[in-house]
Amino acid sequence: MNYKFWTVCMVQDGDFVLLLDRQHDNFKGYIPPGGKVEFPESFVEAAIREVREETGLEVSNLIYKGLYEYINPKKNDRYMIFNYLSKEFKGKLLENSPEGKPVWVNVNEAQYLPMQNSIRRRFPLFFEEGTFEIQVEWDNVKNQEGKVTIKKT
Repeated sequence: MNYKFWTVCMVQDGDFVLLLDRQHDNFKGYIPPGGKVEFPESFVEAAIREVREETGLEVSNLIYKGLYEYINPKKNDRYMIFNYLSKEFKGKLLENSPEGKPVWVNVNEAQYLPMQNSIRRRFPLFFEEGTFEIQVEWDNVKNQEGKVTIKKT
């Protein structure tokens, strides 16, 4: 079994969230800060580090919102993305980031921005009570997302 761990941290300031306008590689669109968990750091430490590296902000008091995972039974792969929300931050926002330009976006207008399906699918769940678990099974034949299961608690 191959496991890979990632984090995402949605930074919220009132009616606005901080997103990165990512325009490189095959993962274009507006995305929250996040990235790979480096061993042996914790998932929370990774989320804090990624926000700092990608936006310049220091977040604190992260709230766990849920798990988003891709599974590929044919290749024995499992990619797990731990999702957090932070409403507490300090620091100066970077002008540009290697991952994309940091921009504050109204939560209600974000749905109209270009986003990957994986981001759009979980975006509203960051602002609901409780947690979520989303599992996406990869379809090797079609080389795309297959069955999607969403559970909210």
